[in-house]
Amino acid sequence: MNISNKPVKGFLLDITGVLYNSDPNTIGRVIQGSVEAVNRLYAESSVRFVTNESTRSRKHLFEKLTKLGFTLKEEHIFMPVPEAKRYIKDHNLRPHILVHKGVMEEFGDLNTNHPNCVLLGDAEGGFTYETMNAAFRVLHDTDDPLIVTLGCGKFYQRMDGPCMDVGGFTRALQYACDARVITVGKPEQQFFKTAIDDMGLTTDEVVMIGDDIVSDVGGAQKAGIRGVQVRTGKWRQSWINHSIKPDLLVDDLRSAVDILLKKKTN
Repeated sequence: MNISNKPVKGFLLDITGVLYNSDPNTIGRVIQGSVEAVNRLYAESSVRFVTNESTRSRKHLFEKLTKLGFTLKEEHIFMPVPEAKRYIKDHNLRPHILVHKGVMEEFGDLNTNHPNCVLLGDAEGGFTYETMNAAFRVLHDTDDPLIVTLGCGKFYQRMDGPCMDVGGFTRALQYACDARVITVGKPEQQFFKTAIDDMGLTTDEVVMIGDDIVSDVGGAQKAGIRGVQVRTGKWRQSWINHSIKPDLLVDDLRSAVDILLKKKTN
């Protein structure tokens, strides 16, 4: 796959590490040029935002981005929480829920009596021995242990350093219980395709821009989408030698937009 083999008609953007850097002491810090880049995409192309963010609702994330100076539409943000709820309801599951308190109310309408699976998100400080062991006990007492996880990232980057993501906690429970894992969000192909369908485009007409070489770039490429890696957020120089090879490696979102908008009408 080559970044220049077809014009780009639409963009999928990761949020944290691409638009802004997470800061535990503030609402975050905008990455230079990203506000202007998003404005250009809305003016000259189609854009959707695909994120594994699971510590706040879409409404709260939209409000945060607005405060940071971004102009976008709330309905253009795609997150794993609604998809996870749909999966749980469609499969008549009753989850034991271990997620961040910021999204707990989003799951208030689910049946959690006599749980037969575990729903896992980035609980941050909510991950303790006690909460993990409670989830373990649910899985241990189930004939077919199942974990539904909101993404499966290894880590994310904050201004104060890297932070362990939900993937490690998922793997710990999976190992302890030989559990099946259903991942909702990136890098699952359907998550990308839902956002692409919303633009009325096809996978080969779109690029995905992210800071995670596995979930963003690798996940997109497996779905038939060109993957662009930015050197912001969680980027590591060692990824130059990663088995996943991005279709384009750029300094930041602004650089990617400058290059790719030229191909929109070529």
